[in-house]
Amino acid sequence: MLAIWFSHRDRSEPANVSAEALPTASVAPVVRASISHSLSLAGEFQPYQVVDVHAKVSGYIRHIYVDIGDKVHAGETLAILEVPELNAQAQGTVAEYARSKDEITRAQHDVVRAQSENQAIHADYMRLKQASAGQPGLIAEQELDDAQAKDLSSAAQVDAAKSALAAAEKQSAYADADNLRVHDLEAYTNVTAPLNGVIVWRYADTGALIQAGTSSDVQSLPVVRLSQSDLLRLRLPVPEDAVRFIHEGDEVQVRVDAVNRTFTGKVVRFTRNVSTDTRTMETEIDVPNKDLTLTPGMYANTTLQLEHHNNALTIPIQAIEQNGNQTSVLIVDARNRVQPRTIQLGIESSSRAEVVSGLEEGDRVITGGQSNYQQGEKVRPQMAEEAGEGK
Repeated sequence: MLAIWFSHRDRSEPANVSAEALPTASVAPVVRASISHSLSLAGEFQPYQVVDVHAKVSGYIRHIYVDIGDKVHAGETLAILEVPELNAQAQGTVAEYARSKDEITRAQHDVVRAQSENQAIHADYMRLKQASAGQPGLIAEQELDDAQAKDLSSAAQVDAAKSALAAAEKQSAYADADNLRVHDLEAYTNVTAPLNGVIVWRYADTGALIQAGTSSDVQSLPVVRLSQSDLLRLRLPVPEDAVRFIHEGDEVQVRVDAVNRTFTGKVVRFTRNVSTDTRTMETEIDVPNKDLTLTPGMYANTTLQLEHHNNALTIPIQAIEQNGNQTSVLIVDARNRVQPRTIQLGIESSSRAEVVSGLEEGDRVITGGQSNYQQGEKVRPQMAEEAGEGK
């Protein structure tokens, strides 16, 4: 609305003019109040997490226990696969592990036997050597050399037996690891839920062949799609000029018309990046949804409080006039005459605006029909009904 100022003229009324004959002006006082600058945005609820549940191994579905809409808990069995060759492989690894344990036992016995033989041969050699030293020439040198060679050979056999034992133990450890690996794969035939959620889609039925989710050369088919809906993300596109006011923990009023529900949320994360296409920043609010009242895809109308000032001078929005870069109001002075005032505004709510300069507490501002009044004109002020503080 453009303010139209008329040149000042003397409009002194005769003494016999009654107050009822004066034009009425709807006015509101300049008051101190708390005021907030808020931003209204529409957002869409999204699941906190969505995951396609794949099988770790390939196989046929023997049983599938869930369908769309079913609520499941983390660790709950969704389907069981039939993989006969994996069962046979598991039995083979069990047998191989048992055989490796037997090999360790045999190698241990070989070590004991080699050590016993070495002790006896070494004792014979030491006796011959002592006898030869006591009576030189009593024992032939050839006999001593043969005894020493047998002693060294038996010691080497002990080392060889110990090496064979170590190899058997390593082979047993490998067989044990292979057995665990195959049994872990066998456990993967039991497809379980990785998180609490709702089944939003089922891709396979009983008897369907499911490829392993780790296969890179085939397009593996998931078993189900699982959505975590007990906690939802509400994403809001915050305009570029409001980005500086967004902080983690800021309160947000959320209205969901689909369920006729209003609640208070908090900003938990934002991208810290303005999209070059929309000039907005994605901002998220986490919304608890334990009873699953809210459904992903629903819209919500939100109000973000960007700024808040306490004890601020405020006036109704209807009192403000813009003329180019100049902001002004009409006031009714102590003599009930209309006077223009240039003002400077601070933050605005839906119904009121903060006045930084140009007015004082208790001033009366005209709240409508400003073009009907002239500067200096005497009026009969009438207090307007308050529309609220617009906090």
